[in-house]
Order: sequence, then structure tokens, then C-alpha cells
Amino acid sequence: MGILNCEPYFSIIVVCLNPGEKLEQTLDSISMQTYNDYEVIVKDGMSEDGAPERWFADNKDLRFKLLMEPDSGIYEAMNQAVTKATGQFIYFLNCGDLFFEEQVLLKVKTEIDKTSNAGIFYGNVFEKLTGQEVFSNPKLSRFACFRHLPCHQACFYRNELLTKHPFLVKYKVRADYEHFLWCYLKESAAAHYMPFLIASYEGAGFSETKANQQISALEHKEITRIYMNKSEIFKYRLLLALTLAPLRSGLARNKYTTGIYNRLRKMIY
Repeated sequence: MGILNCEPYFSIIVVCLNPGEKLEQTLDSISMQTYNDYEVIVKDGMSEDGAPERWFADNKDLRFKLLMEPDSGIYEAMNQAVTKATGQFIYFLNCGDLFFEEQVLLKVKTEIDKTSNAGIFYGNVFEKLTGQEVFSNPKLSRFACFRHLPCHQACFYRNELLTKHPFLVKYKVRADYEHFLWCYLKESAAAHYMPFLIASYEGAGFSETKANQQISALEHKEITRIYMNKSEIFKYRLLLALTLAPLRSGLARNKYTTGIYNRLRKMIY
């Protein structure tokens, strides 16, 4: 499969700030993909470590583009990159995360060809911190939207879903969650599950610090009130309490129990 001269099929966005050697690792994992009809937009928030400039000085692949301009945070940086994306599908790979294998894009393209009407294609991720595969829910529902959605490293979006409704930067942790709910519940974009690993996810990232977990909980309440009514939210919270959701979350995050928990999750799904 040669490199096409027209608009690429995939736009892969990598956001970074003073990324060090992690940027090289992430971009190299993209370069090794066997399916090569893609562009890569590296959105750098004016790094001072020189890592983006060094990588681009040593690599002349014209599919890789560097966008350097200030931003207020990760979601504004993602929005800035989206304005430059020309691919049919957009994918976000955080700096430090890697494609799980060299055939990921080829597998995704095959799934899209089989299911052309979906707006979102999502799979599973491998969490390096715990050494376990994290399975996404293969059958989304309104309760699944309330409870747990696939992370953005597992998701490929049709370009128009991101250009029509950019990430809301007022949300510091949950803007990608709000965007998924808008796509699925308001825009009625079909979401198609792909039963394979997409990315090797670094874990312990921006949204998982103690302070940001508190912000996440507050933003979750605000966002769900926009897309769901009070009785629905009450029902879902009751279901979570009855099914011991806090205990299960603890098991999922503990490196000694996460393997057993994820295997049980896969069986249930």
C-alpha cells in the first residue's frame, strides 16, 4: 500500500509539552504501522526541551507535521490540531503511549470497511502500569455511557464529529467524556466495537492524579445532568451502589487484582 497523494484516511494527533524521549517512542510506533495512508499532527505547546524540533530535524517524512503554538491545556491543544486534520478519521495518541502492534491501523481500516455507517470505532487498550488489557464495553447503552466509556486512546472518530463539536475546554478532565456523550446521545453517532488492542497506554496520566480525580467526579455530575434526566441518573447511581462500584474500581486499579478483575469483565461482556 503506497502513500496516497490525496487526503489521508487517518489523522493521528499527538499532543505534547516538553516530552523528552517519549515523543520519539510514540512517533516511532506510528512509523512502524504497515498501513500507511495517514498523516500525523504533533501539537506542541511551545516546549522548551527541544525534543519536537530534534525529531523533525532527523525525520523528513512529509506525513508528519509539527504545529507549535501556545495553548491553555490538553483539550485546547487537541482542538487546535483537529483544525489542521484532513483525514477521514481522527485518532489521538498521547505522548508516551504506543500503538500496540504494527497492524493496528490495518485492522481498524478493515473494521471500518465492514461497518461503514458507524461514527466511532473503538477497541481495547493495554495498560502498561498494571500490565493488563483493559476491555471496553462491546455494547454501549445509556447506563454504559453513565458508568464507563472507552478512553480516547481506544477511539477513532469520523472527522466531522470533532469539527462540528470540538472539546469543551471548560472541562479540565472530562472534555473527552462530554464529547463522546454528545456524539452518541445527541448526534446519534453509531459506535462500533473492535475486539482487539489499539494502544499500549502509559497509565497514571493527567486524569488519574488525586486532585484531578476529584475534578473528574464533579465534571461527571455536571455533564451527565446535561445529557440525562434526574430519574435516570438516580437509577444509575443506585445500580452502581448495589453492584459495589467503588470496590470494583479499587480492584481494577490495584496491580495485584486488576488481572482477575479484567478477566471477569471480559467474561461478563
